[in-house]
Amino acid sequence: MANFLMGEYDVIVVGAGHAGCEAALASARMGKKTLILSINLEAVAMMACNPSIGGTGKGHLVREIDALGGEMGINIDKTFIQSKMLNTAKGPAVHSLRAQADKNRYHEEMKRTLELQENLDLKQGEVVDLIIENGKARGVVLKTNSVYRAKAVILATGTFLRGKIFIGESAFDSGPNGLAPSMELGEKLKQYGLPMRRFKTGTPARALGKSLDYSKMTQQLGDEKIVPFSFMNDGLEKEQISCWLTYTNEDTHTVIRENFHRSALFGGQIEGVGPRYCPSIEDKVNRFADKKRHQLFIEPEGLTTDEMYIQGMSSSLPEDVQEEFYKTIPGLEHLEIVRPAYAIEYDCIDPLDLKLNLENRQIENLFCAGQFNGSSGYEEAAAQGLMAGINAVLKIDSKNPFILKRNEAYIGVLIDDLVTKGTNEPYRIMTSRAEYRLVLRQDNADLRLTERSYALGLASEERYRRFIEKKEIVEKEKKRLEKKMIDPEVINDYLIEKGSTPVESKISIIELMKRPQVKYEDLAFADPERPALSDHARAQLEVQIKYEGYITKQEQQIKRFKRLEDKKLDENFDYQQVEGLRLEARQKLNQFRPLSLGQASRISGVSPADINVLLIHLEKMRRKKN
Repeated sequence: MANFLMGEYDVIVVGAGHAGCEAALASARMGKKTLILSINLEAVAMMACNPSIGGTGKGHLVREIDALGGEMGINIDKTFIQSKMLNTAKGPAVHSLRAQADKNRYHEEMKRTLELQENLDLKQGEVVDLIIENGKARGVVLKTNSVYRAKAVILATGTFLRGKIFIGESAFDSGPNGLAPSMELGEKLKQYGLPMRRFKTGTPARALGKSLDYSKMTQQLGDEKIVPFSFMNDGLEKEQISCWLTYTNEDTHTVIRENFHRSALFGGQIEGVGPRYCPSIEDKVNRFADKKRHQLFIEPEGLTTDEMYIQGMSSSLPEDVQEEFYKTIPGLEHLEIVRPAYAIEYDCIDPLDLKLNLENRQIENLFCAGQFNGSSGYEEAAAQGLMAGINAVLKIDSKNPFILKRNEAYIGVLIDDLVTKGTNEPYRIMTSRAEYRLVLRQDNADLRLTERSYALGLASEERYRRFIEKKEIVEKEKKRLEKKMIDPEVINDYLIEKGSTPVESKISIIELMKRPQVKYEDLAFADPERPALSDHARAQLEVQIKYEGYITKQEQQIKRFKRLEDKKLDENFDYQQVEGLRLEARQKLNQFRPLSLGQASRISGVSPADINVLLIHLEKMRRKKN
């Protein structure tokens, strides 16, 4: 049957999950005619697993997406049903915002945003092939034989590529949440020589809320003062819904152990590699045999459904075993499962086949994002989608790529880890992966990234105006606090009450604020001239003052890091010419084509000694050129 041309675009995005949505919106907002295709429009921004956004490390990504003009932070602020700041007992570098979402409203709001976006068309259709001409991606072919041509294509297929679901001994082709899988495209990508892999993830059962006994669980409330994800919002008020905490026990573990042989995970049916940091309950019981209990959270899926998500209990055990072990848990003795837990296997690309701008090394103008790149999580996907969308536009316009370094953003850490180090399991961002996390805090993402977003044409005039105002207000207030002196008789009672040492002479407010016990908001009684600050500005001011010494120290570390990052390498350089390089290093460097000495130093198989050899070689070349 003949193919027929249905339209021509600048950018086509394949997949409308969290990566696809951000990619398409970025492309359209940067002025390009964009098409986003979804195998099913019900899959737009679908929360197939946990109905939440943010969390440790992930909250940083959402704030950075927002600062760059992305949609995820704005959308969750519209649709959350509980909000909580995590890790508040620790320093601000690891504070991470997390919000429980109304999953149906999240999908509906994002779908509506796509539908209303200028320059963007949203269509339902299954892509079965790419159009590749002279080594360049030039469009897509749909199952209906429709053809759409474009100057760049972004693959954001999530877990749909040759998706296969496992529930005990049962295994069948399926996408997430019972939607149809994409079977043909995965095979085509293999034929084009792309290095494809098989990864696995899973999701727990959903139970009816009315069947649960909450009196046997511990209530988990949201924060009294809600902190928004988006820098465009300053304070939100909403009635929040409770989550609940309970635990497994020896009875639970016994049921699971007795049925290990019926698990798809242990039975050998699953070939894909699963995420180490989000194991199934049978994997937990097996790996941590000495642990007496595992916690699980009961989380509502939305305001218009009674379905509850059982977080921490994903499984590939059969339905009858699931029913049995869930009912051993306090509060779940009479639960009614409406959706069983399952594991899902899917195709993804080896991210070492990508450049730092997320363009494929083999097929020009083909960009890749999200779980297709071997990552896990909505936030990691959205971050990559945004960057792929930006870079597809820049490539079309023959402009330099937009690349965030490891010292500039968690997004930079995420992408650099994937394309330079690679991953052997679904990759998850964590604060521990960021070497410079004290300066990459979630509270200052707008200060780090808004100007760059504005230069790209993504940050609106209103966002840029707010950013400038906040920046100026914080700087002005810091200078005022340096000069504002307080007498001992005014402040000492407060200091004693807070457990801090009283002062004997006048002291500036900025010096007082460096004490851990003293907070800016508490000092209004001693500082009647203080201006009214937004919550965002006040949080930024507090952190900048209290952690000034630590931040300065980390900035010195960043300067040393940048020395290697600033030593650029020619992408076409032949490393076979470099005397003294080990054979493995030559092979890896010729394969990956690093853009800087810093990136070269992070490639597996390239040693510090190899970097020294390169440094000497570059210096010789510089002298010869001069």
